[in-house]
Amino acid sequence: MRFQQKLSAIQKKNNSLVCVGLDQGEFEFDKKIIEKTHDLVCAYKPNFSFYEARGETGWRDLKLTAEYLRKNYPEVVTIADAKRADIGNSNQGYVKAIFDELKFDAVTVHPYLGREAVLPFLERADKGIFVLCRTSNPGAGEFQDLKVGSAAGSGQKPLWQAVTEGVRDDWNENGNVMLVAGATYPEELKKIREVVGEMTLLVPGVGAQGGDVAKTVKAGVNSRGAGMIVNSSRGIIFADDPRTAAEKLRDEINSFR
Repeated sequence: MRFQQKLSAIQKKNNSLVCVGLDQGEFEFDKKIIEKTHDLVCAYKPNFSFYEARGETGWRDLKLTAEYLRKNYPEVVTIADAKRADIGNSNQGYVKAIFDELKFDAVTVHPYLGREAVLPFLERADKGIFVLCRTSNPGAGEFQDLKVGSAAGSGQKPLWQAVTEGVRDDWNENGNVMLVAGATYPEELKKIREVVGEMTLLVPGVGAQGGDVAKTVKAGVNSRGAGMIVNSSRGIIFADDPRTAAEKLRDEINSFR
């Protein structure tokens, strides 16, 4: 089963566009969150930095989390939030680690090195590749808003839009490439949706980062009321009742689809 098929199936089964970001880096913590929320979400997104910071123990816990999800809830999508990209030979190692060793369904990558550099990811047609486009952090515009185009100024556009169009036109031969577009910039999110059509977007930034759910969903859903994976990390995993927080977000998103 290819990534988009798996995603569509679990979104329909759980009636959910919610992704829970696992930002603690500990297997036992992850397990508790998963047990409380697995029927309310479409995906889990472990952030590699929290596991890597704990060295050998963290890597073990990352693998345990991936194995636990694959064994107990194989229908739920797993996204490696690793933000990888390097020259081709280096990426071969990343590809093997994330897709063959840890067996994640998808990965986040950055586009700065160009298509050639991330080609080892793109060629994995069964996997989902999420390219950073308009990220949710406050300083995102430092480079992403820079205008690119001709020297004369005609046809200039922000860099994030150039990435959007490039991914749409040149990177998606296998139909497995998607974009990361932050909920904290709903106007840009709306423009990205207009540019990419039905393509799936991974949307971080709701919850602790302050993204507005109504604006996010209205700007980001495709013509079928889907096409989004809406991520919340701290807003769910550190809530007094993670299940209630996940259910509330799911229902709020669905009310605007």
